[in-house]
Amino acid sequence: MKCKVITLDNEAAGEITLADEVFALPVRKDILLRMVNYQLAKRRAGTHKTKNKSEVQGSTRKPFRQKGTGRARQGSIRAPQMRGGGIVFGPVVRSHAHKLPKQVRALALRTALSSKQSDGKLVILDDMKMGEPRTKDLVAKLAKLGWTNALIVGDVGKDNNFVRAVANIPSMDLLPTRGTNVYDILRRDTLVLTKDAVAALEARLK
Repeated sequence: MKCKVITLDNEAAGEITLADEVFALPVRKDILLRMVNYQLAKRRAGTHKTKNKSEVQGSTRKPFRQKGTGRARQGSIRAPQMRGGGIVFGPVVRSHAHKLPKQVRALALRTALSSKQSDGKLVILDDMKMGEPRTKDLVAKLAKLGWTNALIVGDVGKDNNFVRAVANIPSMDLLPTRGTNVYDILRRDTLVLTKDAVAALEARLK
């Protein structure tokens, strides 16, 4: 399919042909949900922890004698039923990551790109170059383009001025081409790809 290419000054810069197998797939919400859950589970710290019977502070002495008191028998003040005792089946330090087939992950990324294209929220940028690293100048350009909430994907090593300027804008994310992922694509309203990013993604996902 054909897609227009623009510059940061909102001027036409020709057209580009997008691969249908990457940018024209039917939107599978179930695949997107699986991928987002996979990403969010993988980033969880998993540092939650409670102390069990062997870890809480307390004596090992039997609280009172076994018989003759009229009370239920107890063997430790650190038992779970005692005040200040250990926790049974509490959370432990662990990884929440789970496996997802590589083919499903690739399909999810193609589906996310296709969903932005079908919604008319995919923009192809000629390049992201600026003369000076001024956030004020970039904000003016973005306002002219109508981008209020966007993810920009491109070669971040080409122009450090653009990287420094966009870093101060909270509603804009900038990712290298290799860091393109489903969660960041879906969490922003507009997806902006440079021509180099399109070529790299098509080579990776075809």
